[in-house]
Amino acid sequence: MQQPTDRPVIAEFVDVHRHYVMGENVVRALDGVSMQVRKGDYLSIMGRSGSGKSTMLNILGCLDRPTAGRYHVGGRDVSQLDDNALSDVRGREIGFIFQSFNLIPQLTVLENLEVPLFYQGRVGRESREKAEHLAERVGLGGRLEHRPNELSGGQQQRVAIARALMNDPLFLLADEATGNLDTSTEKEILDLFDTLRPDGVTIVVVTHNPNVAARSDHTLWLKDGQVESWIDNRAAGGAQ
Repeated sequence: MQQPTDRPVIAEFVDVHRHYVMGENVVRALDGVSMQVRKGDYLSIMGRSGSGKSTMLNILGCLDRPTAGRYHVGGRDVSQLDDNALSDVRGREIGFIFQSFNLIPQLTVLENLEVPLFYQGRVGRESREKAEHLAERVGLGGRLEHRPNELSGGQQQRVAIARALMNDPLFLLADEATGNLDTSTEKEILDLFDTLRPDGVTIVVVTHNPNVAARSDHTLWLKDGQVESWIDNRAAGGAQ
């Protein structure tokens, strides 16, 4: 497996295992995975059902811990942190983008964007100005007072992307981010990802869609809980 080595490592798996005991059986969801995410990477993770994608997503997002091995975020080993500490890492270091958007229906676009900073006690003029700036950044500056049910699916996902950027995370973690969108809207969201790249935003996409993966710089393929291959999409002419 070859990876770029010219930028700082911001997330790293070191021989990560995740095993689940199911009665008398042990399911080896991840079985010795080592990989790095470097600043500015645009990485997709693919694999068939049961390959370990969801488990890898959960550990990357600090929603789960390895059974063995180490997971570093920003140079810090977070493998065995308690729930409160993991929650803090999630809130400060990782920006999540979900297939189902996960916006709060009672809140406006502006209020939804402020939620991450609200939970950190960082509300006020600065958070409002940042939310307004990011709404403009994703093309929704004129929709600040709209609620999610007044937006299209693509617009809701744009809000979710802006919200994920509110904490200036080390990386964005997208779980099937275009799974609920039609082909045209999917392209709009992937184009938006591309516009974030010059700002140094790091993006990790977990997907089953080869068209989504082809837009990334690199694709990590999982098979039976192990890294099967690391593909350079730029060399293959896939990334735009």
